[in-house]
Parts: sequence; C-alpha cells; structure tokens
Amino acid sequence: MEVLRRPGDRHDRTSPVRKLRHVAVLVETDDSWGCSVIRGIADFAGKHGGWNLLIDPRDHEQRPALPERWSGDGIIARISSRLQVEQILEKSLPTVNVDSMFEDLPGVGTVVTDEVERARMALSHLLDRGFTQFAYFAPPDRRYSHDRGDAFLTEVEMAGYTHWDYRPGYRAGRKISWDEQQRRVSRWLASLPKPIAVLAVDAQRARQLTEICFVSKVRVPDDVAILAGESNELMCDVSTPPLSSILEASQRIGHDSAELLNRIMDGEAPPNSPIRIPPIGVIGRQSTDILSIDDENIVNALRLIQSRATQGLVVDDILYEVPVSRRSLEIRFRRYLGRSPAEEIRRVRLEKSKDLLARSEMSIAEVASACGFANATRFGVAFRKRHGMTPLAYRKTFKTG
Repeated sequence: MEVLRRPGDRHDRTSPVRKLRHVAVLVETDDSWGCSVIRGIADFAGKHGGWNLLIDPRDHEQRPALPERWSGDGIIARISSRLQVEQILEKSLPTVNVDSMFEDLPGVGTVVTDEVERARMALSHLLDRGFTQFAYFAPPDRRYSHDRGDAFLTEVEMAGYTHWDYRPGYRAGRKISWDEQQRRVSRWLASLPKPIAVLAVDAQRARQLTEICFVSKVRVPDDVAILAGESNELMCDVSTPPLSSILEASQRIGHDSAELLNRIMDGEAPPNSPIRIPPIGVIGRQSTDILSIDDENIVNALRLIQSRATQGLVVDDILYEVPVSRRSLEIRFRRYLGRSPAEEIRRVRLEKSKDLLARSEMSIAEVASACGFANATRFGVAFRKRHGMTPLAYRKTFKTG
C-alpha cells in the first residue's frame, strides 16, 4: 500500500534539504553598535534557517580575525584594516562588508550607514537650535574613514555656514599621552568662536570632548554644543552632560547584510555600489539642549513648543504665554528659523513620530495620538507631505523583515 506523506514530513524525499552554511561574523561585540548588527544578522539567520554563525573570532592579539583552519561559506565583516582586507580576500568567499573604511573592495558587497543622511540629520538638529557656526571633531583613528566628516562639512557649506574641523597634525596610530591630547584639544577649543555646535565622530570621542571642555572651563552646551555621530547608550548616558547622538539603524544593517550575503552565496553577483541605510534619527539630550538665539521671546516660544507640541499646542497657546503679537511672532520665526510657529509645531510632532515609528510597536493611530494629531488620517497626510512616504512605509524601512 502506498503511504501518502504531507509536504514537510521528514521522510518526504521531494522536499529540498538546505545545506547548513557556516558564516563568520567579524563584527566586534564590545560596543552596542556591533551587538545590534549581530542581532540583525542572527534575526535573518533565525528566520531563514540553515546558518551556523562564528561570531567575533580574534587572533592572539585580540584583533578580529578568521581562524587559520576555518573553512566556511561566507563572511560578514566590519573591515577596518589592510590586514583584514588581505585575510578576507585570500579566502575567496562570498563577503559583505558593514564598514565604510573600505567600500570599494572587488567582489565584496557593502551595507553601511548613509553618511549624507547622517550629516543632514546632524545639521538639521543643530540648525533647529539656532546655531550658525559648526565644527567637526575626529582625532586621527584608523577605525574611521573621512566620509563622515566630509559629508557633514559639505552639508554645512551648502547651507551657507562657516565651519572648522580638528586637525591636530599627527597621523592615525601615533601614541600620544592624555595630557598632550588634552592640550591640543584645549587649544583648538580656545580658537573656536562661541557659541558653536560640534559634531563628534562617535560617542567615545564626544565624551572625551565633554571631559576636556570641563577641564578647560568651556561650558557645554552654552559655549559648545556637542552631538555624537553614533549612539552608544552607555557612553552617552555617563557623559557630563549626557550626550545627544545620532541613532543608526544598526540592526537593519545586520539584517540586510545577511540577506545580501545569502543572495551572493546563492550565486548572485555583489552590487557594484554600497547599499546605504539612513540613520533612524537624533536622540536629543543635554549636550545640545540650548537655543542659540538672541531673542528671549522666541527662545521661550521654542521651549514651549518643544515641551508641549505633542499635547495639542496651538499658536494661540504660545501667544498667551509670550508677550508678542501674532504678526511679530510670525516675522521673528521666519527670520530665525525660516518657518512659521505652526510649521514648527508640526515639525516637532513629526520628528517625535519618526522616533516612535522606528523604535516602538505602537500602532499608527497610537503614534498619531501620542504626537498630538487629531487622528491617524491627518497624521498620515502631514507625514507623507513632509517625508514623501506613509508612516507605515517609514516604519518598514527600519524593521528587519
């Protein structure tokens, strides 16, 4: 008698059995960015199955490196040194890079943060606080390319503002003492006009800058507002004051890099250009919590908007609290911000909504209500007008599948 078997039955010889793939993940686990990227990779592997992950292997000097006798099917790596490049290319395995230091390696796919979008978010955050002078802080380091600073300074120039950047005159890899570093940075800080807004390459360098500001009696954020180019929750929280930072979509980078590697291992050619993932947004904390505008009434109006925009605030509420006429308020807002008070209220609500859409599981209707919109329909219309997509489409860009 013939035995009928259901699809998926372990004895069903017609069901294809996928070979277990061994994938090395050369991404450090000692910072929150790396852990989040690995979580995204593991999420893809868990949903699609058939992967065995070798996570964060190190050599005898504790550098990320493949074991000599490891034989696998693919590699996902944060490639940040020539030694890694040589070792990985020598393996001739399907590879995806998740770092911008080496973006043009032959035969290697790349998934990285969109540096232009990072720069735009940073500048927009600082412009909204009234700053007109900007600087970039990145002591020489082999872990970073120049793309981040170049993108930020280019955006500043395109907006018509003046900028400075930290050029200490020593090469990456040179060892200098803390005292010497402090003296160099202190001299640089003293040379800058005040007030000024500084984008630091990452949270570690931003925290270092706040420490040197404290020693040099430079007030943060009154004299120097500091924004970290990456978000490291521990570094940002323990800094004095706590650091504002740009939150990268690192888990999505991990997921999308695993998805790309899977396609390459299936025989697809790596894309010629990097896949660039926009950051989620800016997490505002005390290091940029200032309004660099010399008009007390407008500063008070802006603080009112920042604190109550999501609570149904309207322009009449501002006029009740701030002793100016409606016309004067409109003119001054246009002068300092290039938009009306009503537009600023809407902008703050929509920025809050972006954060909730990216980082919470709230429904669209719940997000609309939490951000001060009358209903989900009005929220959707306003969001699409400003960002060119629906709230749901925006949320999907930050989910891992």
